[in-house]
Amino acid sequence: MSVETIQSRREWLLSDRPASRMQARLGRSYVAWRRFTANRLAFVGLLIILALVVVAALAGVLAPYSATVGDLKNARLLAPSAAHWFGTDDLGRDIYSRIVYGSRWTLYVVILVAIIAAPIGLLVGTVAGYAGGWTDAILMRVTDIFLAFPKLVLALAFVAALGPGIENAVLAIAITSWPPYARISRAETLTVRNSDYIKAVQLMGASPFRIVLRHIMPLCISSLIIRVTLDMAGIILTAAGLGFLGLGAQPPLPEWGTMIASGRRFILDQWWVAGAPGFAILIVSLGFNLLGDGLRDALDPRSGDQ
Repeated sequence: MSVETIQSRREWLLSDRPASRMQARLGRSYVAWRRFTANRLAFVGLLIILALVVVAALAGVLAPYSATVGDLKNARLLAPSAAHWFGTDDLGRDIYSRIVYGSRWTLYVVILVAIIAAPIGLLVGTVAGYAGGWTDAILMRVTDIFLAFPKLVLALAFVAALGPGIENAVLAIAITSWPPYARISRAETLTVRNSDYIKAVQLMGASPFRIVLRHIMPLCISSLIIRVTLDMAGIILTAAGLGFLGLGAQPPLPEWGTMIASGRRFILDQWWVAGAPGFAILIVSLGFNLLGDGLRDALDPRSGDQ
C-alpha cells in the first residue's frame, strides 16, 4: 500500500464533514485508537489481556501436564525446574499447567460478571436518571444499601446463602458489582435528559422506553466500558478471595485463589505453590488496570485529539 493511499485514508477518517454515519463512526474509532496507542502502558495492558485470552484458548496445547491429576508418589512439592517450570503442589500436580488452565476460569468469572452486572447497572441508572422523582429515589436508595457494605463481605453473605461453587461465586460477585455502574449511568443520564436532541425525540412522539433504550443508553456505554475494565482487577481479587476461603471454585478446579489457599500451608518452605498463582493474579490485575486507564483516556469525550 502506497504512502499516498495511507495518507488519503487517514484524511478520510479525520474529515470534519463525514459523508455518512459509517465514516463518522470509523473516524471516531480511529481517533480513539490513536489516543489509546499513544499510551504505552495501556498498550502493555492490552497485550497482557490478549496473552491471557490466547493462553486460555490454547490451554490444552500449552499445558504439558494434566491440571487435576498429579504424580503424588514421585512429584510431590518439587521445586521449579526444566521439567516443571513453576514446580509442583502437594498432590504432585504441575503448577504451570494448573495456572494455564486456571486462566480459563479467570476469564469465565470476569466475562460472566461483566455480562450480568453491567446491564443491570446500566438499566437501573438510566431509568432512575430519566424518570426522576420517586422512581429515582427508590432505585438510588437500593443502590446505596448495596454500596454501604464492603463488596467482599456482601459477596461472602450471598455465597454463604447460595452455597459454595464457582457459579454461585460469579452470581454473588455480579450482585455486588452493579451499584457503581448504576451511579455512573444515572450521572450520564442526568447530563443529557434535558438536552435539545432528547427534547426533539420527545416531540416526535417517542416513548420513554425507546428514549432510554435507543438514545440515552448508547451515550453511557463508553463510561461503562471504562469502569467495567477498571473493575476487572477487583473482580478477580474477589473471586480469588472467595476461592481462598473455600466458597468459590472447589477442588480440584485449578482456580488461582483456590491454588493459593491450598499452598498457604507450604508458604515458608515451598513458596512456589502459592507464589506462582499469586503472581498470575498480580499480572492479570495489573493488565486490566493499565487497559482501563488507557480506555479512559481514549474514550473520554472531553479529551482533545492527540
